[in-house]
Amino acid sequence: MIILSGCSFQESAELVIINGAEPESLDPAIVTGQPDIRAASALFVGLTSPNPLTGLPEACLAESWEISPDAKAYTFHLRPEILWSTGEPITAQDFFYSWVRVLDPATASPYASVLFPVLNAEEFNAGKIKDVSLLGLKVLDSTTFQIQLRLPTAYFLDLCAMPILAVVPSFAIQLNPDQWIRSQSLPVSGPYMLGKWLLNDRIRLYKNPLYWDAAHTRCSIVDLLPIGSSVTAMNLYHQGKVDLLWDKELIPADLLDLMLERPDVHPFDYLGNYFVRINVTRSPFNDPKVRKAFSLAIDRNALVTRVTRAGETPSSHFTPDFCANYVPPDGLGYNPELARQLLAEAGYSNGEGFPPVTYLFNAAAGGSAKIHQKVAVELQRMWKNQLNVTVNLRQAEWKAFLSMVNNLDYDLCRASWVGDYNDATTFLNLFTSHSGNNRTGWHSQEYDTLLSRSDQELNIEKRALILKEAEFLLINEELPIIPLYFYKGILCFDTNKIEGIYPNPIDRHPINYIGKKR
Repeated sequence: MIILSGCSFQESAELVIINGAEPESLDPAIVTGQPDIRAASALFVGLTSPNPLTGLPEACLAESWEISPDAKAYTFHLRPEILWSTGEPITAQDFFYSWVRVLDPATASPYASVLFPVLNAEEFNAGKIKDVSLLGLKVLDSTTFQIQLRLPTAYFLDLCAMPILAVVPSFAIQLNPDQWIRSQSLPVSGPYMLGKWLLNDRIRLYKNPLYWDAAHTRCSIVDLLPIGSSVTAMNLYHQGKVDLLWDKELIPADLLDLMLERPDVHPFDYLGNYFVRINVTRSPFNDPKVRKAFSLAIDRNALVTRVTRAGETPSSHFTPDFCANYVPPDGLGYNPELARQLLAEAGYSNGEGFPPVTYLFNAAAGGSAKIHQKVAVELQRMWKNQLNVTVNLRQAEWKAFLSMVNNLDYDLCRASWVGDYNDATTFLNLFTSHSGNNRTGWHSQEYDTLLSRSDQELNIEKRALILKEAEFLLINEELPIIPLYFYKGILCFDTNKIEGIYPNPIDRHPINYIGKKR
């Protein structure tokens, strides 16, 4: 349920986590932000789930599966007697419903493309096919769910562990399609039930006693606090009122150097990047030369040295260097002279006649907002100094920011992405024409074709070369985005008090594994 703040709690939470911004939704089919995904993942799970140590997929609601010799058919066997938190059985039909719901155009799921490896899924999502029986999804019996893929997908088990493919309760959704997530006694499939969602206060989670692995759920009550202010977050943490901070942006930038020397601060590399999205439908950014000029004018080394200061890796390519089985191409580096030349070729010699444009970033009371603002100011300075162009800055609250980006109501905007699985396609698929996460207005048949070819290539080395060609097109020729740097994750918790949380490449930390040391 969602209620306004002001309610008192009879019991104290065993684990308190600062979760960042207020979630926009807890519906697995539509969540996109990290705060939303973390909370939704505690409530709803799927066939597989990420191992807390490695991030690799392991058995969850499916206890086993078989893969056909051609790697195009997966047959999953559900655990016996798995139940919704309200007592009803979870069946293969529930998975069928949940996955079809993701693909249904009416759901408008931004992650629907995750299911496009499934036979006829893309056509169904586009409305070209309306008969669900044509989808490669079959219910063989109440505990057996079979998926037919259109082509082999090496990371399909990783996809099954993504929140979007979690099973959701059809009976609750059909009763209240628009507000089902706010239902009293919300039926959930995950380790936690939704106790209360108090806007601007907390999400309270209660242990789900009917979860298949409830015996290993560490805490009975967990609070997720929606706090964006780094000052507030750090004060609560130092006062012992919060057990875990899992966002670098929740550490005041001025304290980063000191914090990184502390034993309760744990930096790690993971599959996440920070970049600039460009709305290519608006002049002057409909000209690739302008987009290239803006990229070439950025000194990324100075950006991470002066602004982010947590050991981030500056980069002109989009896919992290340690993605499995892939070596990314070099992108456009720092070359202000070439930047000015390209801008002149586009008709704006020395910036003359260049219209004022706006860089959009999300902001709140502090924390990540301060980092985003500082990055924005630094980019503004670089573009002015090197190109003599005026870039205005605009900050917006998270929900307004998302709405503006989704509606292409921006010129330039800050963006970031955390990989959902350890493969280059978790980054490169963002910018296919059909991706709900594209949000640049850019469409390229050549790019789409290369990504499609990579899906069909079984040879690892050849597949990597095709993906490299696609990324080269993205970051060197077309540039609907400007890569800036790769994230350095930071977890703040006292290892003498808290256990069960580990750095991993996909930065997913299942809450049910985290608990206090006895």
